[in-house]
Amino acid sequence: MKRPNIAVIGSLNMDIVVKASKFPAAGETIQGDEIHFVPGGKGANQAVALARLGADVSMVGAIGFDSFGRTLLASLADSGVNNEYVKMAEQAPTGTASITLTPEDNSIVIVSGANAELRAADIKRAEAAIEAADAVLLQLEVPLETVEYAAELAEKHGKLVILNPAPARKLPDSLLRRVHYMTPNLTELAVLTGVDPGTDGDGRALEEAMDALLALGPDFVVTTLGAEGAAWKVKAGGSLARQPAHRMKVADTTGAGDAFNAGLAYGLCEGRGISEAAAFAAQVSALAVTKFGAQDGMPTMAEVAAYFQGKGG
Repeated sequence: MKRPNIAVIGSLNMDIVVKASKFPAAGETIQGDEIHFVPGGKGANQAVALARLGADVSMVGAIGFDSFGRTLLASLADSGVNNEYVKMAEQAPTGTASITLTPEDNSIVIVSGANAELRAADIKRAEAAIEAADAVLLQLEVPLETVEYAAELAEKHGKLVILNPAPARKLPDSLLRRVHYMTPNLTELAVLTGVDPGTDGDGRALEEAMDALLALGPDFVVTTLGAEGAAWKVKAGGSLARQPAHRMKVADTTGAGDAFNAGLAYGLCEGRGISEAAAFAAQVSALAVTKFGAQDGMPTMAEVAAYFQGKGG
């Protein structure tokens, strides 16, 4: 199979992760157990995951002139991602995500920082990377007009467009019509369509919501269902299909969705059909949750092959 070449356009964040026994009440100060500074951001996570699988990857994004930005650039380079199209924003710090983890739940506060400074002009400067790519992988943690322009440029060069619509928001029809593969979770699917898919991903409600999204433009919708795996449907017709999740010992679920999107993009650009690509994405996502840290947990192709060899996918 061919080696995929993928341009990832999106966010880079430093995740500041604090582990504690509980969340503080309003006005309360508590003692935390651990703190970690972990390279993150949906765009960077997906770029690193793709590079570890063996793809040629160019990251297009923005960071600040600070130590967090330097660390994020180094993380990309260490994983084999081309970071020449990462902009150094003069007017904003590197984006951050402040994450509190307790045994029961987590809370996250994101400050976009330099991610909000990624402009259409920055995408234009990366046109050579888009022209060379098999696919362009997008998310929604950078300005929407930037995402729209990236999709336009991808369409101009005849590239596959994959959109992970996170965080959830309504999207213009002009963007949806340029997307080949849309990968929402259940919450994002509901926001995009106004149709409640249910909470468990089961039954007719899910299919109705996916049909509503397909009617807006994408050729394929692949809905991630957490511990229940994923489901997909094709605009051209056919019934809802499913990919079960693999049961793993979970260390950190932070990068699971990003790993799935990377695996799906990799499989599609290798020339696999949607069923085989989704099965591969489920494998990548399963291994990603077994290690701490969104980027540190992304598996290599050798790790995926070794773990799932003989397991029947």
